[in-house]
Amino acid sequence: MFGTAIAASGLRKAYKDKTVLDGIDLDVRAGTVFSLLGPNGAGKTTTVNVLTTLLAPDAGRAVVAGHDVATETRAVRRAIGVTGQFAAVDDLLTGAENLLMTARLLHLPKAEGREAAERLLDRFDIADAADKPAAAYSGGMRRRLDLAMTLVSRPRIIFLDEPTTGLDPRSRLTLWAIVRELVADGVTIFLTTQYLEEADKLADRVAVLDRGRIVAEGTPAELKRKVPGSHIRLRFRDRRELDAGAVVLPTATRDDDTLSLHVPGDGGMRTYRALLARLDEHAVDVEEMSLHTPDLDDVFLALTGSAGDTGGTSGTREAPGTEHSDDTNTAVTA
Repeated sequence: MFGTAIAASGLRKAYKDKTVLDGIDLDVRAGTVFSLLGPNGAGKTTTVNVLTTLLAPDAGRAVVAGHDVATETRAVRRAIGVTGQFAAVDDLLTGAENLLMTARLLHLPKAEGREAAERLLDRFDIADAADKPAAAYSGGMRRRLDLAMTLVSRPRIIFLDEPTTGLDPRSRLTLWAIVRELVADGVTIFLTTQYLEEADKLADRVAVLDRGRIVAEGTPAELKRKVPGSHIRLRFRDRRELDAGAVVLPTATRDDDTLSLHVPGDGGMRTYRALLARLDEHAVDVEEMSLHTPDLDDVFLALTGSAGDTGGTSGTREAPGTEHSDDTNTAVTA
């Protein structure tokens, strides 16, 4: 759970006159989830391809599981697993046969391969469909089988390149649970995703990639604090109390539909107490106080430019598949 699993410095990659990676640096701690966010064309998949030895960088250096990706490609490949956004299963084979084929390609002994197949079929809840052809599997089952095939070699570092693209919400939640289980076992996950909530829910650290450069990095909470917009919402019982509160707090933004006032602030207890004291002084009752902060959607848009620059996918406010939750972090009933 300690140490560096993936490190990169000054990675560059270009195709003719188009620069895809423009000197990126990465430091991924072992036993964590590291998420790389970025609009279409930002360089996410190219980064994964370089780190997994599928592409050679034009400049810079990357070390994965202690091995240089340029000079120790075989050692890197033995240490990692890769699952892309399209399941790499053989539709003509059954689920069990896909796993056994993977074990044979890894030159595992027959008994070890059978044990791995049975264990993974159970773990990924596809044992009941083990003898059915993969062509009959749902999208979520195919994705689980694909990830199970990745785990046959027991890799300690797994690259998930947009693994939940096209999945329904239930299948996405199932895959999230599997990712959490893997990390609890000490596996390092390098995740690229277009789903902002996915990074928010799973990642220990997030890097935002835009036009081939890392424009921000930190925990989801740290990135949210980079964007202004935190405010305290005061909700009132009726219109009369709302009117009275608006007189006491004339700089607050008023929302008549929700009978609330929005006051800029960081939600610290001093701020809460000061607001309540001012309202109490004028005998104004507050039904509820809550802190609202920017979410990763706001961070993404602020750091990667306008929605029009993102190709209309991950950078838009309503990115396909993004499941928005209420952005209330703290609620205090007065």
